[in-house]
Amino acid sequence: MKRFKSIISILLALIFIISSLLSVSLANSSSKKTNFKIALVTDIGGVNDRSFNQLAYEGMKRAEKDLKIKATLIQSKQMTDYIPNLSKLARENYDLIIAVGFLMHDAVVEVAQKYPKAKFLIIDSDISNIKNVASALFREEQGGYLVGNAIALLEKAKFGKTTGKNTFGVVGGMAIPPVNRYIAGFKAGVLNQIPNAKVIIKYTGKFDDPASGKEVALTEISEGADFVYQVAGQSGIGVIKAAEEKGVYAVGCDADQSYLSPKTVLLSSLKKVDVATYSVIKDTYQGKFKSGIHYFDVMNNGVGISFSKSIPKDIVNKINDIIKNIKAGKVKIPTELK
Repeated sequence: MKRFKSIISILLALIFIISSLLSVSLANSSSKKTNFKIALVTDIGGVNDRSFNQLAYEGMKRAEKDLKIKATLIQSKQMTDYIPNLSKLARENYDLIIAVGFLMHDAVVEVAQKYPKAKFLIIDSDISNIKNVASALFREEQGGYLVGNAIALLEKAKFGKTTGKNTFGVVGGMAIPPVNRYIAGFKAGVLNQIPNAKVIIKYTGKFDDPASGKEVALTEISEGADFVYQVAGQSGIGVIKAAEEKGVYAVGCDADQSYLSPKTVLLSSLKKVDVATYSVIKDTYQGKFKSGIHYFDVMNNGVGISFSKSIPKDIVNKINDIIKNIKAGKVKIPTELK
């Protein structure tokens, strides 16, 4: 009997020890979750670009609310701010540092290699050979292709204020890969519907200057463009203003930009930067951070198109058919301008 009581005592002691260890482990885990912190560094376009910086910020704020984590925003005023901003956050042991935009590529490479224990997410740039960097890339050409087809169909249908001149304008920010993928897809989409169409392509050289966007757009409109497609970040706000003033149509980019001018912006190509940002934050929070490339396209709802209510239903249906064909691999869309 005494031996039996001794065994019971030992078992109870073991159960107490195991329970204590589990409690400590759970407490540590809870503490780690509570202290989880992320930060987002914008490029020079800033969080009020009504475009991809703003979308990345929205994705971060959603994660902050859903996961109850700490989120910090740092806005870069000039390109020389990138390295100091990223370095400061790495030294402060943030769990994930988000760099928004292709222009931050070199800065992320330098800082990530200097701080190998820090984790980084870069939007719009391919950094696949550094173990602590995840890259969110988008099939922008798909979004460009969809809006290109749509506005060409509107032109053929002589919708609204279109003139039937089959002339279309594009205003890019800088001639960097994500911008050029958009434009390549857009041009291919227009020519898919109107093979002899004229597509005017110009760049502002900046992503943070609405005045330059307006100036370039006015030039394209004077050359007969019924539609101007902005792929210029904050500079694109000026493109929309020019279209509004001249009574032509604008095409938004990255986000649904119809709210900027409902009668002018009939549709927008969508790049779900918010979805990508939230997705990688959540994975990191759950201990599932994965370096390398994360692709977003029509297949996973990372790329798409938005329509205003004034777009005829038959045109919306035709674009939805094109989306189905892209998903089925029946459409080959160029990623580079020719």
